[in-house]
Amino acid sequence: MTPESQLLDAIAFAARAHHGQLRKDNRTPYVSHVYRVAMIVRTVFNCDDPRMLMAAALHDTIEDTNTDYDDIQQTFGAEIADWVAALTKNKSMPQDQREAAYGRGLAAAPWQVQVCKLADVFDNLTDNASLTAMGRQKGLGNAKRYLETLQTDLKEQARPAWKIVSDLYLKKLVE
Repeated sequence: MTPESQLLDAIAFAARAHHGQLRKDNRTPYVSHVYRVAMIVRTVFNCDDPRMLMAAALHDTIEDTNTDYDDIQQTFGAEIADWVAALTKNKSMPQDQREAAYGRGLAAAPWQVQVCKLADVFDNLTDNASLTAMGRQKGLGNAKRYLETLQTDLKEQARPAWKIVSDLYLKKLVE
């Protein structure tokens, strides 16, 4: 199987896994977010590694669907499953502990995971027009937290993506 066909399989897998879910505007199919994250990795951050694009497309499947690590591993291999797991928050933990553990995991993660997370943050910053003022403020707070978390242990290859998202964050602060 070619890397390109594996990527197409990952996109189809994500579409099936997120079927019926909606974004916060209650109109947009949730799967558009994971497509956008993959497109941001490719077109905004100029990363064309099919493995990264697969992880981007699958990044919310474990956290937000009935998919588990084993499903990803069996279908796409251990590396992709590990990357998706690193992009997954443990919802069984209290929020403060969950966010701290997630931040530590992102800081220690391979640069490919860091870039995928930065694409997720980028999309969330650009896809907030329909949110309330409180929702936008929460999104800005999340972006700030992830930018600060990643900045501490940012891998060299992820620095250009971090800079793009940091600039976007600063722009959104003044809007």
